[in-house]
Amino acid sequence: MFWDHDDDKPREECGIVGVFNHPEASLLVALGLHALQHRGQEACGIATFDGKKFHNERHMGLVGENFGGDLTTRLPGSAGIGHNRYSTQGKPAMRNIQPIFADLASSGFALAHNGNLTNARALRKELIEKGAIFQSTMDTEVLLQLVARSTKPLMRERFMEALRHVEGGYAFVGLTNKKLIGARDPIGIRPLVLGKLGDGWVLASETCALDIIGAEFVREIENGEVVIITEDGVESFHPFPKRAESPCLFEYVYFARPDSIVQGRSVYQVRRRMGHQLARENPADVDVIVPVPDSGVPAAIGFSEQSGVPFQLGIIRSHYVGRTFIEPTQTGRQKSVSKKHSPNRAVLEGKRVLLVDDSIVRGNTSRKIVQMVREAGAKEVHLRSASPPIVNPDFYGIDMPTKAELLASNNSLEQMRDFLNVESLGFLSVQGLYAAIGIERNIDQPQFSDHCFTGRYPTRLVDNAREESAKDRQLSLLD
Repeated sequence: MFWDHDDDKPREECGIVGVFNHPEASLLVALGLHALQHRGQEACGIATFDGKKFHNERHMGLVGENFGGDLTTRLPGSAGIGHNRYSTQGKPAMRNIQPIFADLASSGFALAHNGNLTNARALRKELIEKGAIFQSTMDTEVLLQLVARSTKPLMRERFMEALRHVEGGYAFVGLTNKKLIGARDPIGIRPLVLGKLGDGWVLASETCALDIIGAEFVREIENGEVVIITEDGVESFHPFPKRAESPCLFEYVYFARPDSIVQGRSVYQVRRRMGHQLARENPADVDVIVPVPDSGVPAAIGFSEQSGVPFQLGIIRSHYVGRTFIEPTQTGRQKSVSKKHSPNRAVLEGKRVLLVDDSIVRGNTSRKIVQMVREAGAKEVHLRSASPPIVNPDFYGIDMPTKAELLASNNSLEQMRDFLNVESLGFLSVQGLYAAIGIERNIDQPQFSDHCFTGRYPTRLVDNAREESAKDRQLSLLD
């Protein structure tokens, strides 16, 4: 995994798009990926089928940097899939960019994936021992290998048989010479939606991708569902025993774009209500509410509305700064906060300031922002997180530090307050987060995957358990 140690945000997972039965499929896929750029900025790729052969382009960098011009000439066809990447499995490299493609016995098959397979390394080892040759280090290729080795007669049967071997959180889009395939993990940790555009169909990670191409939202793909889209329409299959849905809470907290709709709820309005709830649970005697841009803005608006304290843009964020992990030197990385954020002294000077952020992970960036606000003349600085304390890492497609690096996992509230150098510190409660979404939390059967806050993981963590076991064995040899 690659973690930007100067940026405390949970790293976006990936974004996926699929289009079927539209003459400008590649253009629509590119537009959809552009809307989902927030989910991954490391690399991007598009694969299409023109009725005779597959076309596949993959590039490091952003969608707009690589997929301009006449895409229908470069990537012809009426069906295509695309992927924005942020690596949680496999290093940043050309061979790890999706969609991945293989010539199978029945047809070509392109595949793109959002999420993380928690038993991928165990399956990879088994497959290699049986003679499989891997071309990448991605967990996505494990599913491709399983599909290739299936002896089922129909492609949809081979795909569903392969899915039964994998565990974790995932959403897949696949493309053959006749069909577009979509799949979501058995409890729906990772998102996937279905849209309609004229006589064509669209699959995407979020509804904002449908909006940008003018597609009509049809429904969310159900947890554990596989959809097969052909010229005859959409067929739905459920290869797993029925389980309660448990989507990832971080879609509401951070990942989804504010204008997206998740489970029928406006993400923006949920985040605003998170601010309302945060103000009820953790009030503060301050002069001004200031968001940490951009993700803290909706919650800060909500906090201001609930508390009656004015909302002001006390921090200005530059949108023209590259990601800090590409800085060649540590000095460059250390200066990234000042390049990304600038204090608005007219708002901050002489004021008791309450900063509102969406979450606090390691705390390093928060600490630097607090210092920046103090240097701009703030009389006091208080900090509120619109999510509960993050005390456990994620294993389902979010690139997050280890438990040892998580600020809230290893420190009391008072210790965190001292580290961040603030007059007061407060977090939204888990119950408050559920309330902002609009439901009462069922402690015995949580309606969401809230493991980062509670430590209650919804699936087995096969690879992680093996790694911990290997560490224990190694330690025993050192005793």
